Amino acid sequence: MKTKSNYQALTATDDALKIIRECFTEEHKGNKCARNKTKNLLKEYFIETADGSYTLKSNNVNDKSETMHTHHGAISESMEKFVKPAKLEGKKKVKILDICSGLGYNAASCIEFLGDDVDIEIDMIEISRETLASSLFIEDPIKSYSIIKSAVENKLYDDGTLGFKFNKDEIPDRIKINIYLSDARYVIKEIDKKYDAVFLDPFSPLKSPELYTIDFFLILKNILKDEGIILTYTSAAPVRSAMVHAGFHVGESPLFGRKSGGTVASKVPEVIEKSLPDNDERMIALSDAGVPFRDPELNASNDEIRERREKERKSLRGIKKFASTVKTPIYLGKDVNDARLKRRLLRNINTLGIADLKSKEAYYIICPQFDECICGCKASKLDNSSSRINEMIKRLTNVMEENKV
Repeated sequence: MKTKSNYQALTATDDALKIIRECFTEEHKGNKCARNKTKNLLKEYFIETADGSYTLKSNNVNDKSETMHTHHGAISESMEKFVKPAKLEGKKKVKILDICSGLGYNAASCIEFLGDDVDIEIDMIEISRETLASSLFIEDPIKSYSIIKSAVENKLYDDGTLGFKFNKDEIPDRIKINIYLSDARYVIKEIDKKYDAVFLDPFSPLKSPELYTIDFFLILKNILKDEGIILTYTSAAPVRSAMVHAGFHVGESPLFGRKSGGTVASKVPEVIEKSLPDNDERMIALSDAGVPFRDPELNASNDEIRERREKERKSLRGIKKFASTVKTPIYLGKDVNDARLKRRLLRNINTLGIADLKSKEAYYIICPQFDECICGCKASKLDNSSSRINEMIKRLTNVMEENKV
């Protein structure tokens, strides 16, 4: 299946990619010095991060640009946000799915972290061959990066992109790296293996929503081992909501270089070490901020997916979900002294049939977050974020039905 013509993959800045494409052309003309020239030309496009590793800027989308990694340290982010929380220690054989491999830092960090006694298979998916080829022009930030470079060069030489093979480093027999240059949505539908971990590393959800949809997570669920883990750096409400809707248990992954931790998801709650913050659970369950991205056919453009979500948000806001403005759900059960804020909050909750922030209905809705019942329902404590989110969704619906809103 082909992607729609208006699909807009997010990649490194156009000027850098153009330089890399020109290198491909020069190599096919027989120029063995093209790669050295390209390396010099690309120096102004690589940005050094705090740990000495480099990253690239993306194209502008909606008048905004992002770097491919945090400025706090590209390799460090791979280790702390993806590899270490993946719970791979002690395994003799490991299978990893690395989605949006980019410069290959996640894969290299995984090999480095696991050491020399583990059989490793990594499936790397990257839609942009120029972005993947960028790794060939970066100094090795860690020893294992040379393995990734060899795999990238082999792939691009074998498919005719490169004209020469210069890398002499052999890939150890215990390491198998498969590279897919395609839209991840189509690759994962053809996979017939199970993974210990999925590194989900696209750009932000608003720029690459196609890789954060309920439908995408449902496929990932089928190819994840029972105690396998999905890791992503984002803490965005629609992403976490999509995971919960797809049947995952979710939690917060370690904080590194960002204001909040990322997200970890698994099919079993025991794997999740840290629950989501209470306020995040409420916003996901009760407000329109928690409306997930959807892509039923797994072929929509990112614009279509964003527009679909916005329409759904508008259809639910103030009708079946609290408006996300002023973060109404986090004030349920609390005293609010700011008169203006309280008026706005009351207006929001009144539309859904709730009389006051400390009414019996308000306590009933948020009761699942407390160690002991606060509303008189005498329900047992729920011990994980996904169960609490699902229960609060159900209770808000119950309140509205009872009040015939």
